[in-house]
Amino acid sequence: MSNSPFHITGEAEAFLPARDNAGKPITVIGTEAIRSTFDAFCIEQALNSRSAPGVTDLVLNPDAHAGYGAPVGCVMVSPTHIYPGPVGVDIKCSMSLLQMDIPADEIADKTIRRRLIEAITERTPTGAGRGQREAKKSRRVSADLGVQVCTEGASAAVCEALGIPPDWAQRCEDSAHFGHDGNVSTLMERLDRIRAFNGMPNFENKMTQLGSYGGGNHFGECEVVQLADDPAMRATAEVFGLRDDRVAFLSHCGSRGFGNILAQRQFKALEGFFNTWGLPYPGADKQLVYAPLGTPEANAYLDDMALGANFATVNHMLINALVLEAFQEVLPGSKGHLVYFISHNIARQEVLNNQPAWVHRKGATRAFPAGHHALKETPFADTGHPILLPGNPRDGSVVMVAKPDAAKSCYSVNHGAGRCMGRRAAARTLDQQAVDADFDTHDILFNSRKYPIDEAPNAYKDFHEVLRSVEAAGLAQQVCKLKARFVIKDAAEADD
Repeated sequence: MSNSPFHITGEAEAFLPARDNAGKPITVIGTEAIRSTFDAFCIEQALNSRSAPGVTDLVLNPDAHAGYGAPVGCVMVSPTHIYPGPVGVDIKCSMSLLQMDIPADEIADKTIRRRLIEAITERTPTGAGRGQREAKKSRRVSADLGVQVCTEGASAAVCEALGIPPDWAQRCEDSAHFGHDGNVSTLMERLDRIRAFNGMPNFENKMTQLGSYGGGNHFGECEVVQLADDPAMRATAEVFGLRDDRVAFLSHCGSRGFGNILAQRQFKALEGFFNTWGLPYPGADKQLVYAPLGTPEANAYLDDMALGANFATVNHMLINALVLEAFQEVLPGSKGHLVYFISHNIARQEVLNNQPAWVHRKGATRAFPAGHHALKETPFADTGHPILLPGNPRDGSVVMVAKPDAAKSCYSVNHGAGRCMGRRAAARTLDQQAVDADFDTHDILFNSRKYPIDEAPNAYKDFHEVLRSVEAAGLAQQVCKLKARFVIKDAAEADD
């Protein structure tokens, strides 16, 4: 008899009963091989999250692993409460994809790719704390412009000030976020109050991180687009603006130090609220603090989340503008456009089960199919929007589009492959020479003497099995594959 806690309902579908069978079970997406990657701590976090006040739905995606309070790779829905943990400390960590008109064979030469790496790193620094001071060809952002960024997002004025094509805002899941009451002025007041009480030390310095990647699992990756053979998916690719056998650039980053400070402040504030009133933490985990909607505490969190999310949005837009500029320096005459920008660490108000609710996606990606009411009057109303799923450089990444059955996962899919080993375990287990040789075998360059071993492909789950889970569950299908040609990561020993 199996000791598995899951009740199997399909090849890549199962459910996990809530504690004491109280309420709707947890929806689980993943094949048997994927379900075996959910360790006891991940399952414990999922059960804690499902039993938290106000939570009506919880989904475990194939990339799920233990995270901050709630698992990374989960979706948590509440019509009545807001939870910072299932958003995380990197508010609106996101993916974006820039499509260029450059034929793949124009970057076959390693010398050209090395020049592109140099041109990009001259504009977009990587690493914790790094900013424009380390990038001689970046944009300079003043404190005043930083305020505008954080309160307006990718507005026309912000885009113009930073040299970002303003039409790119139409290719964003959300180009701007507003205060809890729907007003920009509320965010301005909130930011003024934070700065007045020294809640945001070195604000101007944090604004200089706009247009930078940061460390950890963040990256920039040059790709070659390989469209699917399916005629329907080729038609969808045309709407998305994808071009077969052409160069593209995939970026992964978030709200940097600014978002981290906002998130950490909120966790401390809500812990103080819980301690003052003697409230029990869900599952005895203080990382699952919450605030009932409509309270001052909830309003403060929603405002801070919006400030961080606006920063993250403009950060991506600026990175893409700088990357395009770098390609144009090395390959004059190159043109490019934004395919899409989509978050995987955010809480959004959406309509589920015919009622408004806050959908918390922690390492999970929105997946609205064709005809979804929220896509009305967008370029993707008849197709569904692009879903950007990074795998790893060796095994590739994909662009997908949702199918109607995405409803059963709260219109969400995984945000990537998901870790299968921690950073320390990867450093202990994996062989640096073998990791670097793997990149050489696949003719993939990177911007450092050694690839960060804790970010090696084998530190992540089998991406092919992750994708098989999504497709077998009927949530989405592939529009194209992305084949990596070079990678930009944070590394201590960067090549000059």
